[in-house]
Amino acid sequence: MSAAINNTQFAERPRLTEQEKKNNHIASEQKRRQAIREGFDRLADIVPGMKGQGRSEAQMLTATVDEMRSQLNDKEKLRQIATTKLPITDIEFEEIYRQERQKINVKHDGQ
Repeated sequence: MSAAINNTQFAERPRLTEQEKKNNHIASEQKRRQAIREGFDRLADIVPGMKGQGRSEAQMLTATVDEMRSQLNDKEKLRQIATTKLPITDIEFEEIYRQERQKINVKHDGQ
C-alpha cells in the first residue's frame, strides 16, 4: 500500500525544467569548487611556507607531500633515538607520539 502512495506522490511532483536542472547543476558545481577551495585554504594554514601565497593546486599538493615526507622522516629519527636511548618499545613510542601529535593538533586548531 505504501508503495502505491509513494508512486502517487512522486507522480504528482512537477518535473524540473531544463533551466532548473541546469541551475541545480551549476549550484552543485559551485558548492563542490568552494569545498575544494576551503580544503586548500586549510592545507595552506598548516603547510609551512604556503599561508598567504598565491598558489596553484599542484604546488599546494607538492608542498603537502614534501611536508608529510619530512614529518615521517623526523618521526623515524625520533623513534631511533627513543628506542635506543630509552627503555621503550616501538608500540610504546607510537602511543607517546600519537598523544603528543594530538596535543599539537589541539593547540594548532585552537589558534
